[in-house]
This record gives sequence, C-alpha cells and structure tokens, in this order.
Amino acid sequence: MRRLNRRFGHRPARVGASVAAAVLVTMPTLAACGGTSSTASGGSGGTLVIAMTAANLPGTTAGGFESEGWEGERFVGFQLYDGLTKYDLSSSTTNPAVQPDLAESWTVSADHQTWTFKLRPNVKFQDGTPWNADAAVFGFDRLMNKKSPYYDQADAGLLGFYDTTIASYKKVDDMTFAITTHTPYAYLTADLPFLVFPSPTAVKKDGKSFADHPVGTGPFKMVSKVTGQSLTMVPNPDYWAGPAKVAKVILRPIPDATARVAALRSGDVNWAEFPTPDDVQPLKDAGFNVFENPYSHLWPWIFDVTKGPLKDARVRQALNYAIDRQSMVTNLLKGTGVAAGQYIPQTDIGYTKANDALTNDPAKAKQLLTEAGYPNGFSMTLAYPTSGSGNMIPGPMNEFLQAELAQIGVKVKLIPLEWSTLLSDYYAGKVSANANAVCISLGFLPQDGWAAYFQSDSLFNVGHLKDPVLDSLLRTAYSTFDRAKQGAAFDALNAQLMKDMPWLVVVSDNNPRVLARSVHGFVQPRAVWVDLTKLTVS
Repeated sequence: MRRLNRRFGHRPARVGASVAAAVLVTMPTLAACGGTSSTASGGSGGTLVIAMTAANLPGTTAGGFESEGWEGERFVGFQLYDGLTKYDLSSSTTNPAVQPDLAESWTVSADHQTWTFKLRPNVKFQDGTPWNADAAVFGFDRLMNKKSPYYDQADAGLLGFYDTTIASYKKVDDMTFAITTHTPYAYLTADLPFLVFPSPTAVKKDGKSFADHPVGTGPFKMVSKVTGQSLTMVPNPDYWAGPAKVAKVILRPIPDATARVAALRSGDVNWAEFPTPDDVQPLKDAGFNVFENPYSHLWPWIFDVTKGPLKDARVRQALNYAIDRQSMVTNLLKGTGVAAGQYIPQTDIGYTKANDALTNDPAKAKQLLTEAGYPNGFSMTLAYPTSGSGNMIPGPMNEFLQAELAQIGVKVKLIPLEWSTLLSDYYAGKVSANANAVCISLGFLPQDGWAAYFQSDSLFNVGHLKDPVLDSLLRTAYSTFDRAKQGAAFDALNAQLMKDMPWLVVVSDNNPRVLARSVHGFVQPRAVWVDLTKLTVS
C-alpha cells in the first residue's frame, strides 16, 4: 500500500509544476469536414469538426489535458481516457450523477474512509494491455508516488486538484482496488473521473514521448496532432461500452468567437463553442442548432485579499454592490449567461434564491468605501484571459466592469493574458502578472472546488483568504454523507463567504454552443462536459 503524507484540503507543492508544452506530431493529412467516410478503426457516422475557444490544443497525457482547463477535459481527457467513475451526461434536465466507469461497483466502510472498487472485467487499453488492479496502482503511482520511476510531475500537478483527500491506495486482488481517505469524504467518487489511467505498457515504452502516442481505455484514440492547428481522434473499436458512432473527431483551436462563427457558417467546422452573443439569434434564423443549459459555474474576479484596499472586506463588498450584473446579462451577453447573486450557482446543492443578496446599489458601494477610508476610490489591476472554456467574451465583459467600478472611483487596469498562461499561474497558486485580482472561469462540480478555492491552506486559494470559520464549515460539508446536511452546510458556506466577499461574483455561463444541422444525436447536459459517442454527422 502506498501511503501519502497529505491531509484533507491541502494542495501540495507539486501542483506548481509547469504546464507541458504542446508537441508537433507528424501524421497523415486530416480529412475535410463532413462526409461519411470511415477509417479502419472508426465508425461510419461522418466527421465532427469542433472549433474550440482555446488558443492552444490541450495536452494529451493523462493530466496534460488540464492545460486548457474544462475544455481540455471535455474534448481530450474524457475522450482518450477513463477513470474509476464518470459523469452521466445523458440528461439535459438534471445535474450529472456519478456512475461506474472502470470500476463497475464500489462499497464504503462503516467509518466512511475506505472505498473498495470492483474493477470492470475484460477491459483493455488501446494497445491491448489488460485493465486490472496493477494498472490502477500504476496510474495512481504516476500521479501521487514521487518514489515511482514513472511519477510525472507535470501531470501530478495538473491533477492535484482532485487527489488530496486520498491517504493511501492498494491492490486487493487482480480486479479489486481500495482507496483510503484522510478523513470521511463524501465526494470521492465525484473526483475520480479526473484521475484517469494511461496504459502502463505505453508509458514505460514511450517515456517522455508518451504525449505523442497517448494510450488510454477511452472511447476515442488520437491519430494525429499538429501544434496550434488540429488534433484528430477516431473511435476506439474495442471500447468496453461499444464504439462511438462518428467516424472521426477533429479539434481546432479558434480563440476568437467571430472567427469560430465564420468557420461554422463557411462549413469549415460543424460545431462551434461559445459564439458571440450577437450571433446567437442570427445563427438560429439560419437553421443552426443552438444549445444552452445552465451548469455549475461562476465567472468571478478573485481578489488578492492581502493587497492594498482589498484587504478590507468592506471594500470587497463595495465592489460587489457597484456592478449591474443584470445589465451585463441583458445588454452584453444577450441572455447567454445568468446574473449571480451569491456564491452557489443556481444548479447546485444548497442554492436558495432568497439568498441572492448581491444587488446593484452604487450608493451603498460608496458608503462602504467611505467607511473603509477610500471615499475617492483607489486603483487596482486585473489579470484576465482573452479566451478559454467558460470565459464567454472576457474582453468586453471586463471592460463593462471596469466602467461600472469607475463610477465609484475605482480605477481598474486590465491585463489580458492567454488562457493557458493564466491557468499555469493559477495551478502554481498565484495571480498572474502580480495583479490585485484575477478573472477566471470556475465551477463547483466536483464539489471539492469549494475546498480548493476557499480553504486556508489550499494552493488554489490564490486570493489567500484565511477564515477558520470557513475551514470548519468545509470539514462539515465534506464529512457528512447525508444529502440534507450537505445542502445546509453549503448554504452556511455561502453565508460566510457573503461576509468575507473574497470574489467579485458576476455571472454564470449558460454554455452556448452551435451545431450544424448535419450533426445529430447531441444532448446538452447541465455540465461542462459532453458525450461525443452518440453523435453522427450526415
């Protein structure tokens, strides 16, 4: 059994590992959009070409996909790899539940600390390596055991978000694997989809070049990657749940929303992530299918509460009262987002509409600034991403907030950064460009996001808020397995955060995407992830 010196909520220093650079892989010429051609290993359901919001392609190792955040998980991580569990993405009306993946069932001990997983039999990695408890131990060693010769510091850092509750793990028998947590932790199975497994054979064989030839057990396998241009996947014909229907999936990074829409209209792509809000209705009128659905998401500014005026909670509260969220949603986002009145997203456990207390009240904002000793306002800096998953239209949105705050005397200098650069700094536990605040798209599914963002000793608490009351509430929220008590705990967490106000809480994304009429079988879940296996392209 591997024992790890971590305690609940602590994000270890290894998370500071740098994001691995993209690699150029020379492969066959990519097929054009559409059509019904198939490959030797693919289906006959046509070619799906996706315009991503990211400026770069996600990494392809079992963790490297996190280099582009949720979009990397959505289009690469959950397509090439599997975890012990996964999210059910088949419904558009309910939040995704955790369901079996490489584990077909599990039990938890009476003390709620040891989880025993019966592994799915007769599963093989894409290179023929059998899936079993040895492969599970190898995968966890690669992320959590620094003494392992195959420990990967970069992937360990990128996935450190999800494994800090794990105290130890072991092989019980060939098809049984056990995990013990530091303390009772109700949300372990919700974290496990992200701790995905690469082929031990391929990792040992290819070493540092594994990213050129990634091998998992997932529904798709990569056949080519051209840095900055495209990543191509075909169905895994031996996927345990049956092969995907589509013949091929091509990912294209197009960070400019206008360019994504243009590529869709021209037929260069048949799927576009986040269109410009002004284009949504014209695209509907032109016959494209526009999908939207709320999900666990907030688009905030994270304040560095150790710097200047932002040290004072009254100042942070003032900034929250100074902005007109509904005006942003109506006039700028054209309904593709929802005004956020509290920390809990509207889809999440613990949300109560009556707690939406963040209103537009400039007079109250000025009063709070005066009480804090800043009657004439102050100056601050904000780092923000120019694109990326869940970031919507970050340039215009931050310019809107800049103008709103100027009305109460707060002058904000905006520092635009490429998404992966900002993410790399965030994973390292810091605000980019030494700014006073950072704008970043975040969510609370899986629920460990609360501890990651707000627990005092969490590396991902980049605003450096330290509140023992919050720490205690977090322990309560995670240790109870009773659903009603969980909801009450998150409600209490929200109430305490409304006092601390460590973020500028702005809006939630409705996750708009546009598909050509030739794409069939898509379900827009209440989640940031999607299921590509049921799609066909005519």
